[in-house]
Amino acid sequence: MARVLIADDEPTFRALLADILEEAGHEAVEVADGAAALAALERGGFDLVLSDQRMPRLDGLELLRRARALPSSPPFVMLTAHGTIPDAVEAVRLGAADYLTKPLPSPAALTAVVERVLAPAAGESSFVTGDPRVVDLLETVDRIAARDVSVLVTGESGTGKELIARRLHARSPRAGGPFVAVNCAALPETLAESELFGHERGAFTGADRQRRGRFEEANGGTLFLDEVGELSAPLQAKLLRVLEERVVRRLGGAEDLAVDVRLVAATNRELADAVGQGSFRQDLYFRLAVVPLELPPLRERPGDVAMLASHLVGQLAARHRVTASPLEADALAALERHDWPGNVRELRNVLERALVVRGGAPIRVQDLALAAPGSPAGGGVPLDRDAREREAVLEALRRAGGNREEAARLLGVSVRTLYYRLRRFGIG
Repeated sequence: MARVLIADDEPTFRALLADILEEAGHEAVEVADGAAALAALERGGFDLVLSDQRMPRLDGLELLRRARALPSSPPFVMLTAHGTIPDAVEAVRLGAADYLTKPLPSPAALTAVVERVLAPAAGESSFVTGDPRVVDLLETVDRIAARDVSVLVTGESGTGKELIARRLHARSPRAGGPFVAVNCAALPETLAESELFGHERGAFTGADRQRRGRFEEANGGTLFLDEVGELSAPLQAKLLRVLEERVVRRLGGAEDLAVDVRLVAATNRELADAVGQGSFRQDLYFRLAVVPLELPPLRERPGDVAMLASHLVGQLAARHRVTASPLEADALAALERHDWPGNVRELRNVLERALVVRGGAPIRVQDLALAAPGSPAGGGVPLDRDAREREAVLEALRRAGGNREEAARLLGVSVRTLYYRLRRFGIG
């Protein structure tokens, strides 16, 4: 359970946030403006702040600035209206952990952001594995950590690519410098260049002050570019120049600024295929993949499932302040049979739900609520698990006219997962 400070001048919306948080097991403390929030923060005892951006007496951005000057400042999530997304990006630049738009997209959107922000920073000890391939990969990470080379980490969503990046940073001479993570897929196209490289005052409408980009923020440390394959062609060209010349030029700027950054990139796409299709620059690919590392999906290392489940249950129990629920034998067997398209992230979510529901009692197979791997294309006698999944793949391919990317989208899995299933079922 976390103690969350809610700062918002709209009583109804403030009460809604408090209800959602309390339903999720957190304690909510409400204040009506930024000045009252700052006074509460000075007294201490909060794990998270949800702050409206526009409030009387002290607005959200100024509250964030002043809170960061306190001896111990909890993470911030900024609440912003749909029309002021650039201001939300500015809040993130000032140190906010995330932002949410108003009106709230859904209660789940709030709880998801809160849980993500409250999650302890991913450390190198968080990578739990006994799989020989992953052990070898971690040994490679440790050998190259001190070498200032670019690293490209590939793997499906949820496999732990950011953990690898953090391990590289923690074991490098740059460990005392900043670790800056950027999700390239989440960057709005109109703001991506400014976000990465910064901008000068007047560079575009609304640029009322000079801003540093993420490369400058990571100076002396490590910059982690997740989903790097989603960058547009112009941004790929600018990124290549930074890697080659070790300088950045802010948007609207006239001079180059030297940066000393170790770059770690990650993607769940096959960048080599993207190069062949012309959607990703070959020269940039070679610059990023000086050392390529590929994380296997969880379904290819079933021996890790029991180890991870035990680790995650203990971690989640401590977080929710409940007794760690043991897994019954059939529940563990069900976990080991599951394909885990969402990998470790999905496993964590499944276990968290079961743990909260059981409240310390043993977790049974029916508590896991595992999704079926697919549905048969038509009626008839129910098929076994593999047959149902094979039928689902064939049906998705039929509906997509043979287009595998579209079929993967219909199935709700990555293209890599689809190719794995095609090989597994012998589908040409």
